Amino acid sequence: MYLTKNEIEIMDVLWHEQRPLSRGEILRLSEDKTWMDSSVHILLNSMIKKGAIREAGFIKCGKTCGRVYEAALSCEEYYVSTFNSTRQEPDFAKLLSAYIEKYGMDAEKAAQLRAILDQIQ
Repeated sequence: MYLTKNEIEIMDVLWHEQRPLSRGEILRLSEDKTWMDSSVHILLNSMIKKGAIREAGFIKCGKTCGRVYEAALSCEEYYVSTFNSTRQEPDFAKLLSAYIEKYGMDAEKAAQLRAILDQIQ
């Protein structure tokens, strides 16, 4: 699945809030957005078609009802899905090394990684 920069910005809001959001809430919570408010419906519909988000019900908005949206996959699931766009599986050691270089590896993350590796053995 490929998401545009604008779609990733919306996903970041949904991932951060971890709850279904209305269009208005997405607009309000989207800090430093690079897209115009008037294009939010186009972005949301595109993301539904791609399977990135789904409708999670309706809420009352004044005199009308509005849809609420939630992420259909986690941040981690999305980034793993981007590997499908290449013919070669990424080298795990290099991938982990690049992650550590960008985000760092504190003792808590190292312990989590050890626990995952211990489950494999």
